Amino acid sequence: MLQARVQPPMEACSFCQIAAGERDAYVFYEDDRTVAFLDSNPATQGHTLVIPKRHREELFADDASASLAVFQTVQHAVAAINQTLDPDGVSLFHTSAPLVGRTTHAHVHLLPRYVDDDIRLTLARDPLEDDEAVRLAARLRDQL
Repeated sequence: MLQARVQPPMEACSFCQIAAGERDAYVFYEDDRTVAFLDSNPATQGHTLVIPKRHREELFADDASASLAVFQTVQHAVAAINQTLDPDGVSLFHTSAPLVGRTTHAHVHLLPRYVDDDIRLTLARDPLEDDEAVRLAARLRDQL
């Protein structure tokens, strides 16, 4: 069972410190709302984190403009990664809330990928049943 984590004070958040320029990071893109920097423990060369400057645990909560800004920066960062490293592809992922890991500051990982890399992002998968899909799609549509 997942347990809710206590939100650290922003001054204790390493990503807030990076965003404020108070902590060293290998930043290669920054604008007024976001920062893109190299992960200090990379899974692959060019492993990048993109964060909103303002502390938020949920990227897709109430401010759509914040998530849009993050994904515009993702687009810039991926273009730079592709031009610089010429990977075979790029995987990206975002996890929210208590599942996010060691930090509660919302972030997106960008992983340059190569055919022979050792990165495994696997998901246990089952076929989607037609009846279930119809019901779920209708429920989701009702929320929009």
